[in-house]
Amino acid sequence: MRIVHITAGAGGRICGSCLHDNTLVRGLQARGADAILVPAYVPTTTDEENVAIDRVVMGGVNVWLQEHLPLLRYTPELLDRPLDSPRLLAWLSGRTGSARAADLGPLTVSSLEGEAGHQRKEVRKLVRWLAREVRPDVVHLSNALLLGLAREIRGTVKARVVCTLSGEDLFIDQIPEPDRTRVWELLRERATDVDRFVALNQFFASEMGRRMAVSAERIAVIPHGLDLAAFPPDPPDLEDRRARRGGRLVLGFLARACPEKGLDQAIQAVRLLAAGHDVELQAAGATVEAERTYLEGCLALADELGVGDRFRWLGQVDRADKLRLLETIDLFVLPATHPEAKGLSAIEAMAAGVPVIAPDEGCFSELLDDEQAGLLHLPRSPADLAATVAELADNPLGAAALGRHAHRLAKSRHASQSMAAAHLALYERVLADG
Repeated sequence: MRIVHITAGAGGRICGSCLHDNTLVRGLQARGADAILVPAYVPTTTDEENVAIDRVVMGGVNVWLQEHLPLLRYTPELLDRPLDSPRLLAWLSGRTGSARAADLGPLTVSSLEGEAGHQRKEVRKLVRWLAREVRPDVVHLSNALLLGLAREIRGTVKARVVCTLSGEDLFIDQIPEPDRTRVWELLRERATDVDRFVALNQFFASEMGRRMAVSAERIAVIPHGLDLAAFPPDPPDLEDRRARRGGRLVLGFLARACPEKGLDQAIQAVRLLAAGHDVELQAAGATVEAERTYLEGCLALADELGVGDRFRWLGQVDRADKLRLLETIDLFVLPATHPEAKGLSAIEAMAAGVPVIAPDEGCFSELLDDEQAGLLHLPRSPADLAATVAELADNPLGAAALGRHAHRLAKSRHASQSMAAAHLALYERVLADG
């Protein structure tokens, strides 16, 4: 069985989808599977060994140009090749990033129209390459916004198509009308071209199943997996960790610097906590140009609230610094303001043996095993976030118990080997269904 995983790259920014897809394909390869990771639009970025091939399909420059310059939809493909260079795309994506979902409605609609859209030349190029050179049995699309490719892949390549549901709702719901409604219509239509969907948790399986009119039987729930070799084999002694720094409570945050991840909520909670606790917040994550103003606002907010000396922004960190961050914190907070679809950084904190505090919505109740691996707070409430943190700050024994359960849960439910095995079993079922 040959498996091709097509993943939407994020240029120089580390994103959850790139981390998940790269870990999955690494796991498949480790099990002896004939699997390759193919970037779409721009190259992928990850903080572990990157197994993506040195080729980009649906090159972002050509996709954009063919959306806005009709003549380029008909020019010879030979003229497109220089613009599909992975090095060029990586260079350009590292110097752009001002595009917002609100500006990408027409392009998203056209991409979902696939063989009938403005990017049909790019679709033909991809399908021809797959059919003539790669010859996959299964093509796995990393998110539903790639569904415009599915019909031609099934019809011309004769491969089965699997698609991961990966937090697309947040992006789509920021697209203005009438394009937003059209995107959801196309997703429901194009969902019929997919053999099986995958969600990382039951919450998002149900949410997208409802919004895309996909039955529960067609969505497999396979939890995100980590390469646990980099994480501690035993849970840390959180009481000793805090005692060695004189009792100061260190909160950790790891996510993109954007309003949806709630960094400003965490800063407001630090201000409330500082009235009765010695506390600081260590935060890290990627920033794109379109979200730089938000990050600057968070830095200013910390100063305005008088907690600038209690907040440290580390920016995008590599794997070693990420693990170092998780090794130095007492509690992990992720006060997302939009129902979370993946929660990958929370899973990483759990694997490090750190209790997680997150909103009582989205995937978090499921991830935290009904508050056995952390606690839930009222969504979009810095006051309740602060109160929940204070509850564990004042109960180190309880926090340590949550951390131990989080560590056990990560090892039993979130190993990359288990994720890869579950996907292989899914691919085999899809092929057997004929």
